[in-house]
Order: sequence, then structure tokens, then C-alpha cells
Amino acid sequence: MSGVIRFENVVKAFGSQKVLDDVSIEFPEGKTSVIAGGSGQGKSVTLKLILGLMKPDSGRIHVNGDEITSMTGGQLNSVRENFGVLFQGGALLDSLTVYENVALPLEERTRFGKEEIRQRVMGMLAQFELENHRDKYPAQLSGGMRKRVALARALQLRPDIMLFDEPTTGLDPIRTMEIYDLFYHTQLKYGYTSIIVSHDIPKVFNLADKVFLLRDGHFTVFDSPEEILASEHPEMQAFFGQTMGKIYRSRGIE
Repeated sequence: MSGVIRFENVVKAFGSQKVLDDVSIEFPEGKTSVIAGGSGQGKSVTLKLILGLMKPDSGRIHVNGDEITSMTGGQLNSVRENFGVLFQGGALLDSLTVYENVALPLEERTRFGKEEIRQRVMGMLAQFELENHRDKYPAQLSGGMRKRVALARALQLRPDIMLFDEPTTGLDPIRTMEIYDLFYHTQLKYGYTSIIVSHDIPKVFNLADKVFLLRDGHFTVFDSPEEILASEHPEMQAFFGQTMGKIYRSRGIE
């Protein structure tokens, strides 16, 4: 399987701390990859490098075959059109209604007329069970509903790649599993490449086709969540013993 995003010998440091130390990895196309690791290890930095919001100190990053580390301005913006991003807080605009938030990408980045936009927005709202909330403002919604609106907005331009940065922060366990179920079925429907940064171990592994554990500047890659428990590496056993406990059932989403 080809890697839609590829790091080649990437180094990124902040002062004396190397958050990525000569990293070479590939994120598989059309699958869900989960980046896990302790706080401050560089998980969100990895997403920023993929988006070109940060430059590596050395090495190269490829997105859909294009080497982005030397790109600037318009070239980078063109590459970013392939991405949808769901930020930690959803990043909805408080002054806009649900309808207006979801319509925003179409109004800013397409030439669709008002009726075409209305049809597309209402279709997306229906898909995410948001029709009855179209005239509400973000402050009037629950945390789970705000995540639904943010995902609906991110998918309006049918991106090839979706990036999720701690997408369930602030949600209770029930809402968290509802959002993961939504992510799972949405990815199956649209077939985009999904990369999820999360500290929500082990629940997030229900989504994972591949797990990338970031620790001390290096990634350990597992081809399935089941491989994690089979690892005999002492550091891996210690990390997952602390975060997952002794009992872990890997697949809970049908």
C-alpha cells in the first residue's frame, strides 16, 4: 500500500530537544493512522509539519507525491486544499450559526451559487443529524454536537486527507465513543486518509488501521492495534501497561 504522506529523515528540534530525530515513516492511503504518545512528545508538531505550518530542520516531507518542505505561499496553499482539519476545540466561529459555519468553505473556496450551496449544506447537515440545529450558534450546542458541526464543515470540500488533533478533548466517555463511531463510518463512506493525534488510549485504537507511537523523537509503528500487546520491547510494555492496563479489547466498533 502506498504512503500518501511520507517523511524522509525528518529532524525537528526546539532548542536541545529533538521531537523528531531522523524520522522516516509513511501514512497509508485510504486508512486510519493513530499517532499516540505521551504529552510533549511532538504529536501535534507532526501534524503541523504535514500541513506545512512548520518546516523541518532537515529531511523531506511528501504529500501525494509532492515534496512540500521547499514550498511556500501559493504552492503550499494548493497542497492544503487536499486537507480537512478537525482541531481540538472544533474552531467553529461563534458569531455564525451552524448552517453558516458549514457553508463557509463553499462560500470562500468555490464559485457555487446560493442554491447549490444550500443544497450541499443541507445534505451535509442531514448526514450528521444536524438539520434541527441549523439556526443555532455554537454556544448553544453540546460538545458532541460541536464536533459534528466541525466535521461536517471539514468534509464540505471532500478532502483526500483528514487530520484530527485530539478530537475528543472535553467529551465524556459516552460522547467520545459516539464521536469515534461517527469518525469510523464517515471514513468508510468517503475513503479519505485519516490521521488522528490522541492521548485517548486505548479507546482511539478502535479506529486504527495502523498505530504510530512517538517516544523520545522516534516512531514505533504497529500494523494493527493487536500488535501492540504482542510487543516484547520493555519500553513498549511499560508505556502501554501504564496507559492501557492489563486488559484491552481492541475492536469495539461494528
